[in-house]
Amino acid sequence: MMSAGTDNEGTLRTVGGALLVAGTTSDAGKSVLAAGVCRWLTRRGVRTAPFKAQNMSNNSVVTVEGGEIGRAQALQAAACGLEPSVRFNPVLLKPGGDRSSQVVVLGKAVGEVSALSYRERKAELMQTVLSTLDGLRSDFDAVVCEGAGSPTEINLRANDIANMGLARAADLPVIVVGDIDRGGIFAHLFGTLALLDPADQALVSGFVVNKFRGDPALLEPGLRRLDALTGRPVLGVLPWREELWLDAEDSLSYTADGVIGRPAPPHGDQWLRVAVVRLPRISNATDVEALACEPGVSVRFVTEPSRLADADLVVLPGSKATVSDLDWLRTTGLADAIVRHDGPVLGICGGFQMLGRTIEDAVESRAGTVEGLGLLDVDIRFEPDKTLHRPHGEALGEPVTGYEIHHGRVVRSTGEGLITLPDGTSEGVLAGRVAGTHWHGLLENDGFRRAFLRWAAGHAGRDGFTSAPDTDFAGRRAAQLDLLGDLVADHLDTDALLALLERGAPTGLRVVPPAGVPPIA
Repeated sequence: MMSAGTDNEGTLRTVGGALLVAGTTSDAGKSVLAAGVCRWLTRRGVRTAPFKAQNMSNNSVVTVEGGEIGRAQALQAAACGLEPSVRFNPVLLKPGGDRSSQVVVLGKAVGEVSALSYRERKAELMQTVLSTLDGLRSDFDAVVCEGAGSPTEINLRANDIANMGLARAADLPVIVVGDIDRGGIFAHLFGTLALLDPADQALVSGFVVNKFRGDPALLEPGLRRLDALTGRPVLGVLPWREELWLDAEDSLSYTADGVIGRPAPPHGDQWLRVAVVRLPRISNATDVEALACEPGVSVRFVTEPSRLADADLVVLPGSKATVSDLDWLRTTGLADAIVRHDGPVLGICGGFQMLGRTIEDAVESRAGTVEGLGLLDVDIRFEPDKTLHRPHGEALGEPVTGYEIHHGRVVRSTGEGLITLPDGTSEGVLAGRVAGTHWHGLLENDGFRRAFLRWAAGHAGRDGFTSAPDTDFAGRRAAQLDLLGDLVADHLDTDALLALLERGAPTGLRVVPPAGVPPIA
């Protein structure tokens, strides 16, 4: 419950306030808006925490407790000046196939579920969600909650623990954000509200328009009409900003042609072209974003072999279904193209495992022993217990940190290790032009990344490529968070946001027909 506090130039007069940021669709802007609100509040001295009751994502990080949460909540924690914690994302679903997901509860994997069997666990998980949220509200001045998908997935409403089910149970005011860049923004916002039942509608307190390009005056008549139709204000219009591409929660955030980031011109006289294989069950795709921050490095997702023809560096990223995605590589012809590629290759986590000789998997695919691509003399065995670790060491002469999230273990390896650990042992493999590691986040280490790019350019014959001496990836991420905080401060009704955190949803909000759509059991 909220208790009295003090007001100091925009800080809260209450402790324990919370609101829910919902979206009209996936990738509407929930994650970035929540991060922006977190940053804006934190910069004003409000002790703020992020929260997402249930996330479905294969992009995850390791927390201070040694657990696992969605990467978006780690970014939101950074916006609050906090280390990632399992409290910020108590339920994480990691899809391993079209009909099954691994369930992670408070950071630990607890089994596999289908969409139907998961329903049976919702009541139990709701108690975990609510008790975790209550704890955060006791420990922080404000909690900024993020919904999942759309709150108007009426086929799922009866068992919802992430959107209006959470809002109703915890009495959270809700703001709904929509992406105008996709078109149909007014229909999206109005329809999201209108399909909710009256009790859900009573918590929807306002709208936010995201990614607007152009003259805001052109939008004003529509905003006024939406207010008149729904009785809810548009709390702000966030402009489109090209800088906001790091740490994308949803792969839809990348451009249609597969380009990652906004490539800057090279320091030398040659580009380094990087092809990242977009696996069907790709995990931690954000690993390669650090490369895309480098001037002269063009990073692109690829899904067919012809795209490797002019690539200098090929990256095989992580996978939640390593054996299945390895089979996909062979079906598409990408496996042969990777083996024939005569330039540098980097495998990360699942991609590292695919580069080896064999994979013995009785855990994820239960396929037994399968052949890898054979580019590294490594054998992998999957173990039931997942490795969750935040290690440090040295690689290519540079200090490095990272994090590990994997079932696979190296049971035999020859060749030079890529990373030297503090105890003198090694991790990963560096064999000629091929490198592999289980570490995520390795490329975020600035010194290592520069050394790695020099290594890759050398093996690719790109003598004219020069790595930039001053790219600061952590600084780029911090600048993005500050930009999000600035957008909230400059373009949203922050007094209204504070009022929602202090007092909850306004009373007497209009019920918009058809409303009353019964939940589907």
